[in-house]
Amino acid sequence: MSSHDSIPPREAADRLAIRELIDAYAHCADRRDAKGQMALFTEDTRFLLYMDATAAEPTQELHGREALAPVFDNLNTYKATTHFNGQSTVTLDGDRASGESYCLAHHISYGTDAERTIMIASLRYLDQFVQRDGEWFFAERRLMVDWTETRPSTP
Repeated sequence: MSSHDSIPPREAADRLAIRELIDAYAHCADRRDAKGQMALFTEDTRFLLYMDATAAEPTQELHGREALAPVFDNLNTYKATTHFNGQSTVTLDGDRASGESYCLAHHISYGTDAERTIMIASLRYLDQFVQRDGEWFFAERRLMVDWTETRPSTP
């Protein structure tokens, strides 16, 4: 465990801003704010989805902010979602940073027979961040699905 007595104010501000970026991503997802979610990424971003976190190659790879729209729009297929962010680590290097963060994502659906289901996904994000004009953005985001569980859910 490192000592936090001597963290320079700039480093503390950068760490807080990156955590707020991670949390804003989850907030926008749960509010179905695809435009707000897309704005958290650089124009030339890379987004890689690994439906199996142990796979060598991504299930899907997107390039550029505009390519993210259909992915984020897909959340509209759920009645409700809650993304609960857990621990995260960040390594700063000037105006760049890398990190890993954990998330439990809950997705509520209703089937054709009105049966409600919940899909829970244990996610990890492997991120590359960049600071531009004093603001932090995702330069690359790798969404790693560690496991999922789907089951009936009653209100």
